Amino acid sequence: MLQKAIVNFNYLMIIVLFLIGFYIVLAKPNLIKKMMGLNIIETSLFLLIVSIGSVKGGLPPIVASGKGPFVDPIPQVFVITGIVITLGTTIFALSLATKIYKRYGTLNLEKLKRAD
Repeated sequence: MLQKAIVNFNYLMIIVLFLIGFYIVLAKPNLIKKMMGLNIIETSLFLLIVSIGSVKGGLPPIVASGKGPFVDPIPQVFVITGIVITLGTTIFALSLATKIYKRYGTLNLEKLKRAD
């Protein structure tokens, strides 16, 4: 049992990170904290994609002469694209949070529900 946990340690940490982010999104009323929770969830998903795409003892696919398993570059490309998209959505969400704070003076969702 312990051997399986050690072999799958990265997957266990991915689950822990995902659950931490999920808890933050559900439990915290502050919009900035919710955005941070979403970023933690996205990071755990990026780690999952990289972990699934890794090959033990794999060689870089750029090597012209090599025998053996090669690492698939497609998951890495997806992660890089996801990081760029996450950066854009985070910047957009932070700009919306700035506008909300300027208008209502708070980022607490309970107070925002009662506003207007």
